[in-house]
Amino acid sequence: MSEQYPRIDALEQQRPAWQRRLRAYWKLIRADRPIGIFLLLWPALWALWIAGEGNPPWQVALIFVLGTVLMRSAGCAINDYADRDFDGHVERTAGRPLATGLIRPREALAVFAVLALAAFGLVLFLNRLTVMISFVAVTLAAVYPFMKRYTHLPQLVLGMAFGWAVPMAFTALHGTVPPFAWELFAATVIWALIYDTEYAMVDREDDLRIGIKSSAILFGRHDRLIIGLLQLAMLALLWDVGRRAGLGWGWWGGLLAGAGLFAWQQVLIRHRERQACFRAFLNNNAFGLVLFLGLFLDYLSR
Repeated sequence: MSEQYPRIDALEQQRPAWQRRLRAYWKLIRADRPIGIFLLLWPALWALWIAGEGNPPWQVALIFVLGTVLMRSAGCAINDYADRDFDGHVERTAGRPLATGLIRPREALAVFAVLALAAFGLVLFLNRLTVMISFVAVTLAAVYPFMKRYTHLPQLVLGMAFGWAVPMAFTALHGTVPPFAWELFAATVIWALIYDTEYAMVDREDDLRIGIKSSAILFGRHDRLIIGLLQLAMLALLWDVGRRAGLGWGWWGGLLAGAGLFAWQQVLIRHRERQACFRAFLNNNAFGLVLFLGLFLDYLSR
């Protein structure tokens, strides 16, 4: 597919060249849209608080928070590199820096490499096992953007990339990963299928036109039903995590609030309107927040 870049708007052209460059890099790593940072951060915080029994070492927590920001930013850069021939043909992504020609593909690759190396540098402050398994996270982040060319379920790879902080948190604090932590990891993978399908519903018409694969296309008219079943499966896994980890009222309260938010997402996507589906996607940040607040209060009350 040939690259057909849309023209940069007149207001952007009036800015000094250095400002345009900085803004382009800012947009490349989606610093102007931090929702991805939160969706990556919440599972890491759930795992850290459970592994640390409500009191994880602040140094380890800081490493995970900074690593989350760096890896999400790196993931956005490699994602835009992978989609550079498609983004200009999709309404939602037509203004991205590679699609408009503000940034060259090799620059996006360089940004990915620098940010991934910086995140790896943080991991070096943790134990050897955590360092070793961190290579899985980098590999998943690099591979995910290309999966939509080969499978309708690239979200499985996205979920594994976003959820890999869960086993890393347990190895960082205990040097091992208990069975219920793998349940938490599985719940995170399912969560990515939920919110990224809602996200893909926004672009479904454009993706069909240009030949991009997505779960929204695969699920078709059964999308709401399948999202609902995935939501139930995630809640069931999280319930079992709480049971096996010995969590209390705060966790159950957060889980109940999360179930209510999932129900609201079903209301939002009922007509499959673009803006409503995007609002359902954004609502998952609230889900991650209420679950963490419940977990935090549960340990605080002990």
